[in-house]
Amino acid sequence: MIVYLSLGSNVGDRIANLRLAIAALPGVGVGVTRVSQFYETEPVDYLQQAWFLNCVVEAETVLLPAELLRHLRAIEARMGSKKAFAKGPRLLDLDILLYGGLVVDQRDLQVPHPRMAQRRFVLVPLAEIAPEVTHPVNGKTALQMLQSTSDLSVVKALESSA
Repeated sequence: MIVYLSLGSNVGDRIANLRLAIAALPGVGVGVTRVSQFYETEPVDYLQQAWFLNCVVEAETVLLPAELLRHLRAIEARMGSKKAFAKGPRLLDLDILLYGGLVVDQRDLQVPHPRMAQRRFVLVPLAEIAPEVTHPVNGKTALQMLQSTSDLSVVKALESSA
């Protein structure tokens, strides 16, 4: 299954955190096929924190959505990421944006990610690597969601993210 994952970090060496997380994905059964540029992004929701680095990864996996989420949480834990409070600073945040065309609505897992269409820090890198990928609920492509989002937060490409 083709999946899209959002990665973010605003604590410690943000570039290294994202690179280490991407490197850890194949070890849990997630074959990375494309990675967006890294973007420096303004915090949203909780504004009193450092800016994030974000990227989006396209990958292939045979893991079921709940298994994938469990492996992503394990990568976060291994790297020492702790969420002191919702929307707060974090060493690493890994989220499932899209899992093929599947829709999952469980207590601990919603796919597509419920706020992805309102988040420039997700839509800019997603539209970079997969502008035509379609949201299975609203029917819009990543590019259409980016063009219509009301989120005006700053998202700028990092000069040397490769």
